[in-house]
Amino acid sequence: MAIEVGAKLEGKVTGITHFGAFVDLSGGVTGLVHISEIADNYVKDVKDHLKIDDIVKVKVINVDKDGKIGLSIKQAIDRPEGQPAPQQRERHGGGGYAGGTGGGERFNRGGGGGGRPFNKQSSGRPAYGKPSFEDKMSRFLKDSEERISSLKKNTEGKRGGRGAKRV
Repeated sequence: MAIEVGAKLEGKVTGITHFGAFVDLSGGVTGLVHISEIADNYVKDVKDHLKIDDIVKVKVINVDKDGKIGLSIKQAIDRPEGQPAPQQRERHGGGGYAGGTGGGERFNRGGGGGGRPFNKQSSGRPAYGKPSFEDKMSRFLKDSEERISSLKKNTEGKRGGRGAKRV
């Protein structure tokens, strides 16, 4: 039986690794379901979702020249037409930024500025309570200058040989 890209088949899980699961298809052909193709949500451990000898429905997503077969469990799930995977709904759904419409316009860099809303208050900090870039930069510079000066103080007496101090 020839394995074709796009075909939906049933197979038996024969091995589990940290990067995915091996599935035995009909005729002794084995393919790999990568960890990213197991479920719509984040998969930390393959063993949380699959066990050896599980029967799973998979979709063939690629066949390499050297015979490696890439499989997907999440793409094998039949969804009504036009309904995206749950992960995609969360990522693209919801409201936009202040002044945005919630669609793709919030990524438009022209005119409206784009990015996070930056409503400065009298303290010079953004409205959402996190320090501004300028605050972070000044704190970083101050800390780095203090570290450099303490390093210089501690290493000045350790230069040179035989305990002689340089002048």
